[in-house]
Amino acid sequence: MANSAVEEKRRILIVDDDRDGTHLIKVLLEKIGPYLALEENDAAKAHQSARNFRPDLILLDIMMPQRDGGEIATQIEADPGLQSTAIIFLTALVTKAEAKAGLRIQGHPVLSKPVNIPELIKRIEENLPARMTSGGVQR
Repeated sequence: MANSAVEEKRRILIVDDDRDGTHLIKVLLEKIGPYLALEENDAAKAHQSARNFRPDLILLDIMMPQRDGGEIATQIEADPGLQSTAIIFLTALVTKAEAKAGLRIQGHPVLSKPVNIPELIKRIEENLPARMTSGGVQR
């Protein structure tokens, strides 16, 4: 039974240069929900981390040194093995009101920083891809 619980965890990659922030989100996600989270604090390694981890969803900061979140999102969308991966941008560049109003960047939903954890969980659940059904069909 414990094995099936592990298999049901949704994989979330958190990409942000703020180590404390990514660690806090990882700990909270894994404590609150059926999630397995991986932190990546080096924007230059984000694409490779996504290829190795195969996340169901990526939480992606926009402003980072070396490479911004928009560039990383474009790279992920161009990768045939990752292009269906859901992305949520996290940024201090937008207000909470703009994020609540449904603002999208590059077609992806946005959450303002500092992140409200209940809102984050709600957005994650709204954007996670559907699970496979017993017939092997995905939404």
